[in-house]
Amino acid sequence: MNQAIPHRFPIGIDPEDIDFMGHVNNASYLKWVQAAVLDHWRALAPAEAAASHLWVAIKHEITYRKPAFLEDDVIATVLLEKVQGARAFYETVIRRGEEVLAEVRSSWCCIDADTKRPARLARDVIQRFFPAERKDEEG
Repeated sequence: MNQAIPHRFPIGIDPEDIDFMGHVNNASYLKWVQAAVLDHWRALAPAEAAASHLWVAIKHEITYRKPAFLEDDVIATVLLEKVQGARAFYETVIRRGEEVLAEVRSSWCCIDADTKRPARLARDVIQRFFPAERKDEEG
């Protein structure tokens, strides 16, 4: 599963994101990654799966490369690396133009919306995120 569809998510920087040094506070990157990953899920998952599953973050590893500022145009590119059981592993790169501002590796747990227990996704749902794998199976 390495042919995932990259998902681009524009990030709006709010005045509340700016810290005492005049750039985006590190904590805001977590908020951005969560919004980007959830947007990715809603964009590609079937409506029924999106309605019946929730995602909770388990772990984030962030490497900060350069600061972001209030007026910057920032894009997060989300890539689902793999799904294993009820867990999903993501890489998110946050950029200003071609400059990498931060790289984030994160893992998430899929939760059944009704029971609030970990839930595995159906194979056909997972394949929506990996179209090359789907073509290999069809062809």
